[in-house]
Amino acid sequence: MGNVWIRGEISNYKQAVSGHLYFTLKDQDSCLRTVMFNSRVRKLNFLPEDGLAVRVRGYVTIFERNGIYQLYAEEMEPDGTGALYLAFNRLKEKLRQEGLFDARHKKKLPLFPRKIGLVTSPTGAVIQDMIGIINRRWPGVEIIFVPVAVQGETAPGEIAQGIFNLNQLGNVDVMIVGRGGGSLEELWAFNTPEVAYSIFQAQVPVISAVGHETDFTISDFTADLRAPTPSAAAELVVPVKKDIYERVARLQNRLGQIMKQYLNQRRQQLNSYLLRPVFRRPVQEICGRQEQIIDFTVQRLKNAIKRQGEERERHLAVQAGRLKTLSPLATLARGYSICLRKDPTEVLRDAAAVKEGDKVEVRLFHGKLDCQVAKSTRDCSSY
Repeated sequence: MGNVWIRGEISNYKQAVSGHLYFTLKDQDSCLRTVMFNSRVRKLNFLPEDGLAVRVRGYVTIFERNGIYQLYAEEMEPDGTGALYLAFNRLKEKLRQEGLFDARHKKKLPLFPRKIGLVTSPTGAVIQDMIGIINRRWPGVEIIFVPVAVQGETAPGEIAQGIFNLNQLGNVDVMIVGRGGGSLEELWAFNTPEVAYSIFQAQVPVISAVGHETDFTISDFTADLRAPTPSAAAELVVPVKKDIYERVARLQNRLGQIMKQYLNQRRQQLNSYLLRPVFRRPVQEICGRQEQIIDFTVQRLKNAIKRQGEERERHLAVQAGRLKTLSPLATLARGYSICLRKDPTEVLRDAAAVKEGDKVEVRLFHGKLDCQVAKSTRDCSSY
């Protein structure tokens, strides 16, 4: 049985490492084992899973090893009303769980791109509109155009390859991927896993611009920025050069005013400093004060030396008075004298210490007498 359509629900779904799909189609009465080879799987525009109702086209033959009938699927699509919408939501949820829509992966667009990549159809008004808008807003920017099919069986692969090629160039600052409006079926190339993964894996920021403002595709959620239309994407990717020049001129004028105001403030501050005494009379203010400090210190030192000298003089006078009181000269002044033996010299305190004929010296308060003992008498009656 060849080229037949079979409707059923997927169960026991499994995808092998080779990419082949193995599952069972069943209804309320029967079931049929089914195989879909990888070459056909790549053309699917949705992700199969258990419980999904589908329509499968293929041929039925016997699998010799097990001796059972088996359907070899060549084409498969979701079954029933809104099948594409169902496939869209299933793929969207799967990619969301994988993190392809997370904000932390979104890259910022460059403010002033030098090279812009465009991935879209070479026919139609979209490419001309985008190029015209970009050149009008930012003349001189380099545009690298990658023509691709935007609908049909080959479209997903061409779009994904175009994104990959632009990313491999290494010098593209940002790229726009999109097409004009159309039906859900016509926009379906931008709802495929391969396009979503290629956008997510790109190192260059990607703007998705598919259809009209009310159209949403998987590429819109995966891209770093969604534009409602291709023309809007061209406006988002570059600023208006005239506006930038006017803004720069305003900033220059404002900067000049700020610098002028700053210099005036600093000039006034400098003038106020120059009016201070230390700048008007620097030698007098700086050296004069130091000289005053030195003079004051010298005077204090002189006063201290004088006080110390006077104190030492008073102390010396007291000590001299004490010494004078104890001096033997004071005793001599009162009429006493000192008698000394000459050989050997010693003070005589006892008349018995000399004999007649000995020479003695008598010291008076004024002068001295050289004498010779005529007679030595020890008489204590006069004491």
